[in-house]
Amino acid sequence: MEALDQLLMACHCQSINLFVESFLTMVRKLLEADKPNLQILGTNSFVKFANIEEDTPSYHRSYDFFVSRFSEMCHSSYEDPDIRTKIRMAGIRGLQGVVRKTVNDELQANIWDPQHMDKIVPSLLFNLQQEEGIERSPSPETEKESPVELTERCFRELLGRAAYGNIKNAVKPVLMHLDNHSLWEGKTFAVRCFKIVMYSIQSQHSHLVIQQLLGHLDANSKNSARVRAGIVEVISEAAVIEASGSIGPTVLEVFNTLLKQLRLSVDYELTGSYDSFGNMGTKVIKVHEERQLQESVIKTIGSFANTLPTYQRSEVMLFIIGKIPVPGMYPALGSANTGVEGSRMIQIMLLKSLLQVTAGFQSTNILTTLPTSFLDPLLSFTLMEEAEIRLLVLDILISIIDRHDNRHKFSPVRIVSDIAVLKLKVDKCSRQDNLFMKKHSQRLYRHIYLACKEESSVQWHFESLYTLLGLISVELANEEVVVDLIRLALALQDLALTEEALPVYNRCAIHALSSAYLNLISQLTTVPTFCQHVHEVIESRKKLVPCLLPEDVLVETSKIPEKLEKVEGEVLFMQAKIAEMLGGSGYNTERLATPYIPQITDEDRLSKRKSIGDTISLQLEMESRDSPEKEQRSKAEQITFETLKQAIVDSVSVEELERERRRQVVERFQTAPFEEIAAHCGARASLLQSKLNQIFEITIRPPPSPSGSVGNGRNRSVPVYEMTFPDLCVY
Repeated sequence: MEALDQLLMACHCQSINLFVESFLTMVRKLLEADKPNLQILGTNSFVKFANIEEDTPSYHRSYDFFVSRFSEMCHSSYEDPDIRTKIRMAGIRGLQGVVRKTVNDELQANIWDPQHMDKIVPSLLFNLQQEEGIERSPSPETEKESPVELTERCFRELLGRAAYGNIKNAVKPVLMHLDNHSLWEGKTFAVRCFKIVMYSIQSQHSHLVIQQLLGHLDANSKNSARVRAGIVEVISEAAVIEASGSIGPTVLEVFNTLLKQLRLSVDYELTGSYDSFGNMGTKVIKVHEERQLQESVIKTIGSFANTLPTYQRSEVMLFIIGKIPVPGMYPALGSANTGVEGSRMIQIMLLKSLLQVTAGFQSTNILTTLPTSFLDPLLSFTLMEEAEIRLLVLDILISIIDRHDNRHKFSPVRIVSDIAVLKLKVDKCSRQDNLFMKKHSQRLYRHIYLACKEESSVQWHFESLYTLLGLISVELANEEVVVDLIRLALALQDLALTEEALPVYNRCAIHALSSAYLNLISQLTTVPTFCQHVHEVIESRKKLVPCLLPEDVLVETSKIPEKLEKVEGEVLFMQAKIAEMLGGSGYNTERLATPYIPQITDEDRLSKRKSIGDTISLQLEMESRDSPEKEQRSKAEQITFETLKQAIVDSVSVEELERERRRQVVERFQTAPFEEIAAHCGARASLLQSKLNQIFEITIRPPPSPSGSVGNGRNRSVPVYEMTFPDLCVY
């Protein structure tokens, strides 16, 4: 072998082909030997040969034997552990040599064929896995590479050489190996494998790996929750790495697959079986595992979204909101077996996913981020009975509107005597912000107002509402918006005073919300008299009715009375006073003095809204009416009870007349003699004819005379087909 090796090294490139056959036959013989040291010797010679660059291709060499033999050596189970390690390392180096030799040679057996890959990749993974079983002994030979490190290097080299068309063949055996040895459940090894894959392949190919993982997740959708959770975890890790490349053309496909998994998981959890028919032979489903899976899918959706550019995030948000089942509109979304509860859970899961997508989302143009098609369905969810859904929607709105990371400065809700300590970042309103508020502000106020009326609201709802109001006034407020927000806060105070049906806690909380908010906005407007008035009211509340301030209500253990006494006098904020004070600083007094009344739509009549399907369509009608309030008021004043009554009576009488006319026509045709009916129809036909004649008469003009003199008006108009044209004009 030494002689052969020396000959090999001395061979020149042109003549090497003549010699290689004999050389490889020798190596093959050594590899087939039983003695480990001969196998290792053969491998070393092969590796030397593999490192020689050849410039003439060879037509007749086959490396199939070497791939099989080296793979076999990788799995060696020799008794002596040291020799076993040596044989395995020789196998890995041999495979590395085969890859080097064949990967660049066009005429070689294609190493990327599944038949070869299915041997090479599992052999490498098998050795990668060994690390967990071996406690590293601090032997003097630590300078040498361990089998695991060598394997990893070899695996990385293999993946790094994979071209676009070969990625699938290289990744598929990895998926199969993890399936066969049920390695998804432990997660760590699977994640490690795919980290190696993602970092080793060329970055422009990384979306192919993600696609394959998603396909694999689909294929395993009836597998146990732990397997699915493992795959999702791997996808999540891979997505973060891939952010440096691109997600490629499949953005929505990624989200579609993940949302589909969420829906399946909810179905499984509620029906308790993987088959919708509930066969007895199916596996038992563990609810807590399904829950963990749902959490990890939602986390993955978030980590994917964080890698996307802004415009794609907006698309994804629209995509997810389109998937949320709205009872009454797409009832078919929850499967037949899970019904209402299924829809409710999916709504919550998808809103949580949406919240993940919007987290840390810095949109420059709020108009494009919150288009009507997104805002409509989202706001309609603020009217659901389910408290959790309402809270999620508020959080989503907060995280979209909050562009300067101010949200945490508004909680907990407290009366702050000087808001400078909050260190709020306030930017000047852009043109888009103003347009957005012009278009949607009335809807936002209305939903905040209605959200306060909900009986099932708890501390978190009021805190979120306060944060939302605070963010609107910091991020999106111009003078007009400030006026409207103050009117809204005063309207909330009135709501708490007049709505006797609300629980005491809610009424106190609304008072607390409105006082905390007026305290904030008075300091943002920096009108001294306004600040003074707010301060006085808050001071008198502290003395007389502390239960109307956030410090007493919006805390874990709230101190509220059994019954709310009549609240009046100095502990209330006075609309007239505030209007007067702000009027002095150039605010619109007239608008300030008019109490805010939310635009009443049919939405509110569905007081116990089981279905919000109809509310969306009503909201769309509202759009056209969302013009400034003044026009609306003028219209509203013309409609009185009398006009409504009149309209109903009129419509009834019109219907009756119509019915009578129809009855007469039918009767005439049934009873009148044939001649009369014929005459009647004939009269109608002749009437039509005479009308047509009149029309033709008008449209046919006299022909232009060739001589240029205009024909005198007495001439009868000549139809076109009777006109005679001079020869000059005939062509």
